[in-house]
Amino acid sequence: MRWSSYHLPTLKEAPQDAQITSHKLMLRAGLVRMLIAGVYLYMPMGLRVLRRIESIIREEMDAAGGQEVLLSAIQPVELWQESGRDEVIGDVMIRFEDRKGRRLALGPTHEEVITFLARQDIRSYRDLPVILYQIQTKFRDELRPRFGLIRCCEFIMKDAYSFDVDEEGLDRSYSAMFDAYNRIFSRMGLDFAAIQADTGVMGGSESAEFLVPAPCGEDKLIICKKCGARFGGEETAQSCISCGAGEVEILPAIEVGHIFKLGTKYSESMNLYFLDRDGKSKPVIMGCYGIGVSRLISAIIEQHNDEKGIIWPEEISPFDVLLVTLNPSDAAMMEVSSQIYEQLGQEGVSVLWDDRDLRAGVKFNDADLIGIPIQIIVGKKATDNKVEIKSRASGEIRVIDLKDMDLSQVLADYAKGRK
Repeated sequence: MRWSSYHLPTLKEAPQDAQITSHKLMLRAGLVRMLIAGVYLYMPMGLRVLRRIESIIREEMDAAGGQEVLLSAIQPVELWQESGRDEVIGDVMIRFEDRKGRRLALGPTHEEVITFLARQDIRSYRDLPVILYQIQTKFRDELRPRFGLIRCCEFIMKDAYSFDVDEEGLDRSYSAMFDAYNRIFSRMGLDFAAIQADTGVMGGSESAEFLVPAPCGEDKLIICKKCGARFGGEETAQSCISCGAGEVEILPAIEVGHIFKLGTKYSESMNLYFLDRDGKSKPVIMGCYGIGVSRLISAIIEQHNDEKGIIWPEEISPFDVLLVTLNPSDAAMMEVSSQIYEQLGQEGVSVLWDDRDLRAGVKFNDADLIGIPIQIIVGKKATDNKVEIKSRASGEIRVIDLKDMDLSQVLADYAKGRK
């Protein structure tokens, strides 16, 4: 993709209403634009990041036995009355009536809808176990949306639901999702902690939340400096509850995932039963597993940035390589740049080529702002068939001779060496 024809408008300064680092950098780097408070529009670069996050989630969910579905964003309020959560969720749920007078809502979550779906098809123990998941937009009437994508009225979630014949089956499903979440957040380059948590309005017997330390976080993560134990809670002067002796550090954190053992909370209230091997009717045992997909963009940026801009982890970066031609009017620079662009494209490397007719300083600033991990800089050395490769994370620069080296192998070795 040539930057000269790519819709990537960067900003020198963030709007005044952007208060946290990730929000400022998302706006400056041209990832998103705000429509109204709590509602954001994804620009081409931001959508590429979102798709890479979704791809990792899908790969790990599929590997853990999940099957993807897509549920309706519009939900009948009567399903929430069946589960008993209609009053509990209150004004957070956006409600309306259609022209026929049916009471409907924009889905803030999908436990009721997935239970409705499951009771259409699950009849016997032979239909179990099964794990269904979706990646979909949710809607909540947040009283105070803030911090960019951290707390929105419209946001994207991955929600999964497990259906089992007994508690042992639920334990296996819960463990599979727990392990999948650890792989997902590790692949995204996040420093995170999985801690036991309150089940809240979701209900159930057990839950764990996944927290990412970040200055803007609205949750608390407590870390023992002695034994390394991590747990959630409010600020306290007590010693570590794990080892009993260590001094604790209290950090703000962003919740990026939450998993629950729901048990029979929804199956009993919404009549989701199956026949066991003896022909007896029993409630299906359920679990649910959520990830804040769009929120992850903010969480990743909060942990991966410096004073110059974003530093994308490799699996999340919108492009693999940023190719910078310092002077597009120079024939030698353009010839070398074209060769690199075509070669890498043929080998499946995604490249953003900065071929804009702008000063070198502007290009360097934009390169660091948008945070693509590897920069290939084509300058005056192009006449000798030499280019510079720069690591966005470390700032290290190497000069390579294209005549004597396989560029794709150099990039692979360079990326490997930076890990």
